[in-house]
Amino acid sequence: MDIKEKIIEVTSNLFMQYSIKSVTMDDIARHMSISKKTIYKYFKDKHALVDAVTETMLSRDKVEMDRIQSQSTNAIEEVAKISAFLRVHLNEINPSLLYDLEKYHSNAWNIYIRYKHEVFIQSVIDNIQRGVEEGYFRSDVNPRMLGILRMEEIQMAMDNKLYPRDRFDYGQVQIHLFEHFVYGLLTKKGRLLLEELQNQNKTNESTTDRHFL
Repeated sequence: MDIKEKIIEVTSNLFMQYSIKSVTMDDIARHMSISKKTIYKYFKDKHALVDAVTETMLSRDKVEMDRIQSQSTNAIEEVAKISAFLRVHLNEINPSLLYDLEKYHSNAWNIYIRYKHEVFIQSVIDNIQRGVEEGYFRSDVNPRMLGILRMEEIQMAMDNKLYPRDRFDYGQVQIHLFEHFVYGLLTKKGRLLLEELQNQNKTNESTTDRHFL
């Protein structure tokens, strides 16, 4: 990993833990034991660094989602694994991160919005269409409409005004919203498969796997 990649990696971790506004270029330099001049050698300002961090994080998410899609044997397994991945990933993110991104870094926010529509929403659409073809999801649903809904549900769950962290467990919010979403899609065949996966999941000792759904 070269110095530029290391700066992006360290900054990503700091942003996820403390959010964007709270982390200064001085903080990053101090954390890495380098000078700010070294950071500015690769990034002209904080906006440029935030852009790079956003693109890197979203690119990694896409790689993981593509991997899950290609390795899942059916649509229900795929959507459940993607949801589990997102719950673990989003649970590590400071709730203020998206707010800071939208308010203070418009270009990075536009990168995020483009990702929402071109990658995440499209992945939900593809999954629903796959499920319909396999007979696990209802054929009378509108995949694009529900893709948008699912994306907004995930983002809504991160809103501390709607779900204050002192009153709601973030992981449980994501689980409940996901279950509400997926059960509305299922055919009888899909429900039977889901129950089978849930029963298998009860024997797994991993926390992430226990919350497969």
